[in-house]
Amino acid sequence: MLVYPSGVDVSSSALRFLSAKLRQRRRELGTRWRRLSPGRQAMLTLAHLRNGHPYAQLAAGFGIGTTTAYRYITEAVELLAALAPALAEAARTASTKAFVLLDGTLLPIDRIAADRPFYSGKHKKHGMNVQILADPSGQLLWASPALPGAVHDVRAAREHGIIAALAEAGVTCWADKGYRGAGSTVRVPYWGRWETLSRGQKAVNRSHAKIRALVEQAVATLKSWRLLRKLRCSTTRVTNLVRAALTLHLASSGR
Repeated sequence: MLVYPSGVDVSSSALRFLSAKLRQRRRELGTRWRRLSPGRQAMLTLAHLRNGHPYAQLAAGFGIGTTTAYRYITEAVELLAALAPALAEAARTASTKAFVLLDGTLLPIDRIAADRPFYSGKHKKHGMNVQILADPSGQLLWASPALPGAVHDVRAAREHGIIAALAEAGVTCWADKGYRGAGSTVRVPYWGRWETLSRGQKAVNRSHAKIRALVEQAVATLKSWRLLRKLRCSTTRVTNLVRAALTLHLASSGR
């Protein structure tokens, strides 16, 4: 295999954060020596998450075996996932904001046509449903565990307890029509064909769309970790990958 230099467009603060956590873990385990230093293991993990490069390609670039690359990356991802904020913590943060934005996104996966639970009729592809919470400026606050793509957004929000948590914290939430019937503090547009809505309802829907549009910035932030744009791993690993990306984003943004 040919090896070439490559770059990773991730802030140095994310590298320092993950390196420190890996160094601490090695001290706790009493690890004396490994093929890669904590800093190099952190760089390996960031390259995998950010660029989506396969294990064999990364292993060749870092001078280690493919199995070793898989083991190092899995260790780092699990460590990061454990540090991700829980929904209760996100709700407390949200309570300091004027309101929050809620949206669902589909993370595409490789699946055959028979895997109906993972097929999203809305997106016409297989994937995993992840719920996103963002602040009024569109900054990513929290990402949910992944559910099969066939799960509708409002059902996913209920299963994760998002609606109940925001209601308990007294946080107003703006969402799209996919959350119709959520009730509580969730605000959705008026339902109906455009020509059947009154002038006032149309004005409200236009205003609602302008406010809610910023949630796309949070979705883009999550998917800036290119591995999440086309997942080729087991669906059981997707939640940890999402939580790892969330942790790195919050660490690099100083939150």
